[in-house]
Amino acid sequence: MKALFAHGPIRISITRRLVAALTGLVILFWLIAVGLGAFVMNQEFAEIFDGTLQETAERLMPLILDDLAQRDSGDSQTLQEIVQGTNKEYLTYQVLDANGKIILHSQQAPATPYDVPLKVGFHNTPKYRIYTVSSMDGKLFLHMADAFRNRREASREGAVALLWPLLALIPASAVLVQLIVRRALRPLDHLRDEIATKDSGNMAAIDADPLPRELLPIGRSVNLLLGRLRAALEAEREFTANSAHELRTPIAGALAQTQRLIAELPVGPLHERASRIETSLSNLARLAEKLLQLARAEAGIGTSDKPADLAAVIDAVIAEYDNNSKAADRILPEYETNGTFERNIDMDAFAIVMRNLIENALLHGAANEPVAIRIEDGEVIRVINGGTPVAADELAGLKRRFRRGRTDERGSGLGLAIADRIIAQIGGRLELVSPAIGRSGGFEARIVLPR
Repeated sequence: MKALFAHGPIRISITRRLVAALTGLVILFWLIAVGLGAFVMNQEFAEIFDGTLQETAERLMPLILDDLAQRDSGDSQTLQEIVQGTNKEYLTYQVLDANGKIILHSQQAPATPYDVPLKVGFHNTPKYRIYTVSSMDGKLFLHMADAFRNRREASREGAVALLWPLLALIPASAVLVQLIVRRALRPLDHLRDEIATKDSGNMAAIDADPLPRELLPIGRSVNLLLGRLRAALEAEREFTANSAHELRTPIAGALAQTQRLIAELPVGPLHERASRIETSLSNLARLAEKLLQLARAEAGIGTSDKPADLAAVIDAVIAEYDNNSKAADRILPEYETNGTFERNIDMDAFAIVMRNLIENALLHGAANEPVAIRIEDGEVIRVINGGTPVAADELAGLKRRFRRGRTDERGSGLGLAIADRIIAQIGGRLELVSPAIGRSGGFEARIVLPR
């Protein structure tokens, strides 16, 4: 139960709700129609049975009178003998005299008189519907009886015949309702899919032309909001770019002046103080660069509308480090692809990710071991360096801002946070592993970018 609520409430789609509601409504209406049909059919059956009962009694009375007359004249074949041996009688009768004594009755009629008065017309007992008819002289009475169970059986079979189509109607209705609802909600699905693709890398207006009249206000509002977000992001990115330029220039100028001052000063306390200023300015320059990268990452620079070859971006970043004498020949690319690794990622943003990961590996990895960069399965990029393994309790916090591991090397604690933020924007994830997979030591940063 706790696991169920931990993931939030279960959300049922509008399509499923409509299909269930409309199918249930169709079934309800069909049941109501069956009930009304059964009621009307029962009334009609009652009229038909009553008419048949009355007509049979009226036609049978002359035959009985004739039978009694023949019996008095000595005719050996009587009406009772003629009907003797019939398997089942739907209608039974009794012939009584004016005193209520049974003179003649059908084979399956009871031997005692029906509990009804000797009066022409319809009468009811708990088991029978009886129509009574009398002779012209009023000396003989005929009770023609129809059992209620016969009427109930006919009504029940008629109702069952009406219910049988419901077995085919339920699945057929569900399928047809689902098709109709899905067709009717197709514009809503289109709008949902269009909105779902919008992020910081895709702020293009949605196509509102196919939308029906009810959804047009939503489409216009979404496009208006996207326009405002697009303008805000462009302004933020422009501000970040301008800030980067404006910050780099004075820091670089101050650092150059300090380095020139160091060159001109003789060895002594002033020279040492100027060297400390140079170190502080260098740290400030790196921190400013990282903060600007973080600001760009927060502005959402990761995604792009066009695919980029990430393997080519990695090669370009490696070439930059090869020009640095301290990092020359320490970075070894090992690709297990056909040479291309394409994703819809901004090339500058991915270059920032790789610079931070490679810089982290060079700075904190063993100086006598190379940094391996591997592309595997077309989905994983691994940056591996040697050195002492990082404790498991430290790995979880390394992606937080300004969080550094146990190291004496210089750093801002922002590189992994920047890389993680940009990778998350493009739908990937950054995994930190130590020791590196397949090794007894070292550190590994894994970029997982599903296709």
